[in-house]
Formats: sequence, structure tokens, C-alpha cells
Amino acid sequence: MTVTRRLTPPERYSFGASVRPLLVPKSDPCGLVREDGFWLAMRTPEGPATLHLARSAGELVATGHGPGARWAADRADAIAGLRDDLSGFPALATRHPLVERLAKTFSGVRLPATGHLFPRLLRAILEQKVTGKEAHRSYRAVCRHFGEPAPGPVELVLPPDPAVVAATAYWVFHPFGVEQRRTQALLRAAQVAARLESCAGAAEATARLTALPGIGPWTAAETVRYAFGDADAVSVGDFHIPNTVAYALAGEARGTDERMLELLEPFPGHRGRVCGLLALGGIAAPKFGPRMPLRSFSRF
Repeated sequence: MTVTRRLTPPERYSFGASVRPLLVPKSDPCGLVREDGFWLAMRTPEGPATLHLARSAGELVATGHGPGARWAADRADAIAGLRDDLSGFPALATRHPLVERLAKTFSGVRLPATGHLFPRLLRAILEQKVTGKEAHRSYRAVCRHFGEPAPGPVELVLPPDPAVVAATAYWVFHPFGVEQRRTQALLRAAQVAARLESCAGAAEATARLTALPGIGPWTAAETVRYAFGDADAVSVGDFHIPNTVAYALAGEARGTDERMLELLEPFPGHRGRVCGLLALGGIAAPKFGPRMPLRSFSRF
């Protein structure tokens, strides 16, 4: 089945910058960006699907492939970030000159909302306490191991089925570079994935996520930001973001979670968006000391 829908993006809409965060950098088995647009494989309530988004004469053409094509096409505007509500943010942004400048520079960037919690939770758990390169390497390996071919004209795999993940022994994940602690958190989440997916919004999902052992505020925020398009989700516990916020908004080279939240208070409802703007602007606190080394838990 193929279903097509035409969408009208807002003025200055930045397509690539809006959808790219949905994919792991460099190579994602479940999606890709290329000259003909954005492709994303997904498991929908109506079956597997692949969504294709492409610019065409000022419009955004959304095409769903597979049994879940209609669901994917109906959700396409949210996945493209077109349901992102920025009303009120320009006024809030004026409370800090840097935020105001970045808000104008990146006014076309929208926050996507996939409507799927488990695929993003999988990625967030794998990103706990390791470098991005390590986490993304593990993510690719896990998706290729559990993934099934996605429908449509491009070679993608569907995100892992939570039921299959839940039924897998923890030691299966070791060759993928995932130690027992993160694996156990992933298995617990997979066991209750249906309940998590039934959450009505980011607040309910955050409460249920943080009630699970091995899942804290950082993992929950990284998940609901893109599953629900939560512009207020702040990644408390991040290694870099508190320093970035403290440096960007107060000129302080180092910051704590408490200081970060204090500095973000003037932007209620959009605190996570402000953090995202700082990242888009390439702003970072000064670096001191050695970088965290790359490791491979599969060799331990």
C-alpha cells in the first residue's frame, strides 16, 4: 500500500535540520537522508511502514509505504515538526540576547514528534554513560540484529520489536558493546513497552519511565523530546549541557544541573528548545582535561 499526502510547511522551514535528529549520525539502519528526501522505517499500530518526506515546489510531500502507510502519512506532519508550537517563544527569547539571536537564526527549525516511544528509548538507554560514538555503534548493531526488512523502495530495517527484545537473554547484547547494566534497563523497558506507548503525553511518559530501574531524568528527557515533541524536556544529568548553558547564558565555564535549571527558568515550556538552539549554534563551554576514551564493552 502507498499513501501520499501534501503538506504546507511554515515560512523559512528548515527541513533537514528539523528531521535529522531522528536519525543516528552517519548511518542509521532505520532511516536515511539523501538527495531525494528523508526516509524513516517504523512499526505503526496498523503494521510496518516506511515514510518518505520530500520537498516539492514549496510543499512537503509525505508518502507512506507498507501496511502502515496510512498511519505514517497521517503522522507525517508531526514527524516533520509541523505540529511544533512556537507561539509565545519569540517573546520569551527576548529575555536573553543570545537566545533571541539564535531563535531568529534558526527560526525555521521545528521539533519533530514521532509518536513512537520505544525506538527513541532504545537509543537513549544505549547512550547512557558512554560516548556518542560508542552508543551509536551499539545502536546500529542492535538494530541490524533485531531489525526486519522495512517496506518500500529503500533498504531499511524496522526498529527492533520490543517483545522480541524482552525475550532476549542479556548476554546476547554483549557483542554489541552493551554491558549488563544498560541491557537490564533495556529489557525492563521492553517488557512494559505497550504501557509506555499508551502514554497520553510527555508528563505521563516521564513518570512511567523514571519509575523503571535504570531510567532516570536524562533518559526520559532524551526520549520524550522526540517521541512527543516536548520542547521543555531538559536532559538533567548530561555531561556537557549544564556547562554549555552556564557558559552561554552566564559566562561561567562550568555549571551544575541546578545552575542550568536556574538559568533556564525564564523560558518555561521551551527550556529544552533553548538547549537545542545552543547546540545548533555550535556553542560549547571551554574544555579542560582529556576526553572520555572510546571503549568496547564487547571486548571486556
